[in-house]
Amino acid sequence: MVEVDASAGSDGRGTTTIADTVVSTIAGIAIRDTDGVHSVGRGASKALGAVTSRVSGSSGAGRSVKVEVGEKQTAIDVDIEVEYGVPIRELAGRVRTNVTDAVETMTGLEVVEININVFDVHVPGDDDEDEGDGGSGRVR
Repeated sequence: MVEVDASAGSDGRGTTTIADTVVSTIAGIAIRDTDGVHSVGRGASKALGAVTSRVSGSSGAGRSVKVEVGEKQTAIDVDIEVEYGVPIRELAGRVRTNVTDAVETMTGLEVVEININVFDVHVPGDDDEDEGDGGSGRVR
């Protein structure tokens, strides 16, 4: 958790504490809301986020985003899967802009670094191959 300087934008009558998970959730939602991002996280963290969102109704977006929060700054690491055909360099720029805007606006922390690891490309139709005819493959 980070304690934010209460004198910044307030009358100095206390402190505000922001948990790392808050920054992680804000960043995760901003990433998911970026056109061209198919999914956030991989493997177990991606599956856990999907299950958690079904059970609790929450997005689970922050569980796949790692953050390091200091007194006034934060750094963010994320793994994403992109949609096929989307220019990755441009997408990364949009992700960084969206995350920076959301985190800085909502927390007052300066985002100093966003490391994006593109681990896969989602090809439309790949998810649906096993579901098309009741789960039977081409070999019977």
